[in-house]
Amino acid sequence: MVRGISLAVAASLCGTALPAFAQDRSGENAVTQAEDAFGYSVGRETIGIYTASSARGFSPTAAGNVRIDGLYFDPQYALTSIVSESSSIKVGLSAQGYPYAAPSGIVDYSLRRPESRAAASIILNGDSYGSYGIEIDGSLPLGHTLSLGYGITGNHVEFPDGTNNFNHAQGLILRWRPAPGVEIVPFWTLSNDYNDEAGTYYIPAGHYIPPQPHARRFDGPGWADFRYTGANHGVLASYAPAKDWIIRVGAFRSVFDQKTSFTNLLLNLHPDGTGDRVVIADPRAKNTSLSGELRITHSIADGPRLHVIHLSVRERDARREFGGSDSVDLGPTHLGDPVTTPEPAFVFTRQGHDRVRQATYGLAYDGRWKDVGELSFGLSRADYTKTTVLPGLAPVIARSHPWLYNGTLALTVAKPLSLYAGYSRGLEESGLAPPNAANRNQPLPTILTEQKDAGLRWLVTGTIKAVAGAFDLRRPYFSLDSAGNFTQTGTTRSQGAEFSLAGDLTKRLNLVAGGYMLHPRVERDAAAVGVIGPRPVGLPSHLFNLNLNWRTPLLDGLSLDAAVFQRGTIAATTDNSVILPSRTQLNLGGRYGFKLSGHPATFRLQAVNIFDDQGFGSAGPGIYSANSGRYFQGYLAIDV
Repeated sequence: MVRGISLAVAASLCGTALPAFAQDRSGENAVTQAEDAFGYSVGRETIGIYTASSARGFSPTAAGNVRIDGLYFDPQYALTSIVSESSSIKVGLSAQGYPYAAPSGIVDYSLRRPESRAAASIILNGDSYGSYGIEIDGSLPLGHTLSLGYGITGNHVEFPDGTNNFNHAQGLILRWRPAPGVEIVPFWTLSNDYNDEAGTYYIPAGHYIPPQPHARRFDGPGWADFRYTGANHGVLASYAPAKDWIIRVGAFRSVFDQKTSFTNLLLNLHPDGTGDRVVIADPRAKNTSLSGELRITHSIADGPRLHVIHLSVRERDARREFGGSDSVDLGPTHLGDPVTTPEPAFVFTRQGHDRVRQATYGLAYDGRWKDVGELSFGLSRADYTKTTVLPGLAPVIARSHPWLYNGTLALTVAKPLSLYAGYSRGLEESGLAPPNAANRNQPLPTILTEQKDAGLRWLVTGTIKAVAGAFDLRRPYFSLDSAGNFTQTGTTRSQGAEFSLAGDLTKRLNLVAGGYMLHPRVERDAAAVGVIGPRPVGLPSHLFNLNLNWRTPLLDGLSLDAAVFQRGTIAATTDNSVILPSRTQLNLGGRYGFKLSGHPATFRLQAVNIFDDQGFGSAGPGIYSANSGRYFQGYLAIDV
């Protein structure tokens, strides 16, 4: 029996796509579809304690830990829902079986594959701010072995701070299966963003939280508009030359072309709302990346045991532009006062350039022994070169060839209970310097990180699964130095615990609940200058998330849902003199599934942030962005 299913299991372990799902956008529901509470997105819904930009206190996307159907992808612009079926965050035991696990977690996108029959979905959306939009996607068979998927979106978005934009995106995806065991899936997407005003960042004059701005009031300037395009295209291919072999390849090109960009700062902001308005303009900057992976997987069935071996080559060639900005001081102002100053003639200077070339060669193993446990490990060698060119200076070339490794062991101590422990060492990116840094937007150095974790998985009932664990994650710490540059000043040790509880409490009630508790601490470098507090900026002390979905017996097709989000305190300044308070948010909603002219349809309505808990979020050391208040949102999805 194991021999017969070994290829299917191996395919799931290496991220091989399953057959295309039916066109069922009206059936999307993150609560009923999520396998755990660590982070899951489908369509317009996202739940879980982690996201693509924050997992265990760090960003998997900024770290470079993104996959498409399990294969390495280096995005400069996020993959859109036109070609992405869903995405999930893999950490701890949920990453078991993923070759080459990463310390900061993995974001894995599942590619949307066109099906072999004609089908389409239409989604109309809006919210109480005044946003509205439409999304159309579908499948069109072009023959017995070839199908075309298509999608287009158009949206006018009104943001909580009073800014707005217009954006549209389009995409195509082909699925060609010319022979048994062969699948080739090329895709293309292009997104455009227009008239996207630069919202205000708040920088207080002292050690205090800024005064709360008026909701839905943009004080300008109106000419400070973003304009950009983002594109992703590539191909996924798989070939099974024999029963227990799979060859997979993914090759991708990602582009973020920022044609105009502004940073809107309210500096020296006092409690009475007075301050100074400064706007920074950036010249056109284009970031591109070529990335991909070739992976050969062999599975060996041995009675109740399954052995899966992976050989892979991952590569990327990424280029970025930064700097060259100009600024204008618009003088004293008051919070909420409109800016009427006309746009000046900005004079840009030469930009800096950054190029990263990396090839990683790896061997990984995953073994599963029925009713005994699972063992996985990976070993990789990275050849990394980063060339940075600053105006007027000689190029700076950084090279490294580190060994990277990971291992996880899970033991079944009783049929419903497994214990696990793991370790990983990775080479990860650090993101960009924040908007208020002297080296704003400059790419930060690539770093070596390590993580240890351990925990348990418990099948509480036949429908409810619990996962709980502890982790210890170390990585370099970046903060503002005495000259205002965002640079490495120490090491962050992030120790914490996390849990997930997901499943069906009853036939009608679904639960996804999770949380983490962090004890992050900064270990200061001896050469660091200035006051550096023990808590790293931007990491909350804890986060809890509860989601419930109840299919009511009152009306067939009607379900009600609730989500509670509670975030702990956050250090907002490098010296820890300002701490953002905890924040609690309650969302209530419902959906009604029905037939519209004989077609499946769902109407979804949700009230977000019922208690209007606003406050601020941290955008970097000493810089703040305002949180949104209460609003309503909804959509109508129709499958045709």
